[in-house]
Amino acid sequence: MSESADDILTRPLGMAPPPSRRAALAARLRGWAASPRAAAIGAGGTLAALGLGVLILGDPQGGEPRVTVAITLREPAPAPAAPPQPQVAAAEAEPSAPRAQRSAAEVETASGVTVVRPSGTAAPSEAVVIRVPSATVQLAPAPDPRLTDRGRHGALPKLGEGRLRALDVYARPEEPGTGPAVAILVTGLGIGQGATAAAITKLPPAVSLAFAPYGGEVERSAARARAAGHEVLLQAPMEPFDYPDSDPGPQTLLTALKGPENADRLAWAMSRFTGYVGVVNFMGAKLMSDAGVFEPVLREIGTRGLGFVDDGTAARSFPAGLAQKAKVPAARAGFVIDAVPRADAIDRELARLEAQARTKGFALASASALPQTIDRIAAWARDLDARGLRLVPVSAALRRGDTRLSKAD
Repeated sequence: MSESADDILTRPLGMAPPPSRRAALAARLRGWAASPRAAAIGAGGTLAALGLGVLILGDPQGGEPRVTVAITLREPAPAPAAPPQPQVAAAEAEPSAPRAQRSAAEVETASGVTVVRPSGTAAPSEAVVIRVPSATVQLAPAPDPRLTDRGRHGALPKLGEGRLRALDVYARPEEPGTGPAVAILVTGLGIGQGATAAAITKLPPAVSLAFAPYGGEVERSAARARAAGHEVLLQAPMEPFDYPDSDPGPQTLLTALKGPENADRLAWAMSRFTGYVGVVNFMGAKLMSDAGVFEPVLREIGTRGLGFVDDGTAARSFPAGLAQKAKVPAARAGFVIDAVPRADAIDRELARLEAQARTKGFALASASALPQTIDRIAAWARDLDARGLRLVPVSAALRRGDTRLSKAD
């Protein structure tokens, strides 16, 4: 670009012409842009612009990590070849006679059935007798309206039409069979829930259970016992010789009371639950020894279709012939299994019970609901069938009509 003549004439010799105003402004801007301050301002503006864009448009990848993975498809591994099956000769494949005997043992071991053989004999060569455990016996529902009366304290048992008795309707059926029979009555239930539950679940259903009238859950506990197959009896509190030092509890039948008063106390105990086949003494040695006082009690029990069981805890039973005179089925336990509450003593008494049954054909004993007693009876009864004995309910003794069968030697 050519310079004007004025510039040439007015410019000092040897000096470059001064820049134009536009060029000077551009040079100043370039210098400012290259400065650190301009760089900082520019970076801040860029970040601000990016942040504003994210707020307005959103970040499509915000908070979502990504990774790219290459997936390689492989061929499935071939299945292993099945091993060759051995060739079995036809003669070896057929079952033989010794194998049949082993099968009987396997059935007994695996399925829970019991092979019953006479004592001291070996397995038969051709036949095996297998006794399959029977299903739980279902007792008759209680209360039965045909056998229920209303009293001052609640529901009471009564004789039904045709002299239908609770002793017969509520009893556990006696399983058919022959040979010596034993009956066991466990008393003191319905108060301690742990002992009651253990007796119901651990003892064989043919063992009869007696409930005291004082437990808050006695009605429910008695119903659970019957649902498990146990027949139940009611314990009535009766006066012992050292009363009141030994006190059975509220509503105790006393020798000092008149007949109607004792009948009312007995009605209170009878109304505590239903479904029982008879009444058991709770203490009561003094009351049972007084024939004039005890006979009306027995008569009241009999007129309501029940039986009476003396649990054998007293040294002497009620006078001979009193039950026949009062027209009530009655029985007495020959002895108390856990009178000495030790495992070895209990086992000896159970062996004694077994021996008495073999001698007389029938034996009845009582026991308390101690945990050790329950465990020893359960273990003793486990293989009773294999020893040739039958366990029957206490009602079997009452319906035999002969109290001498259950008395001790």
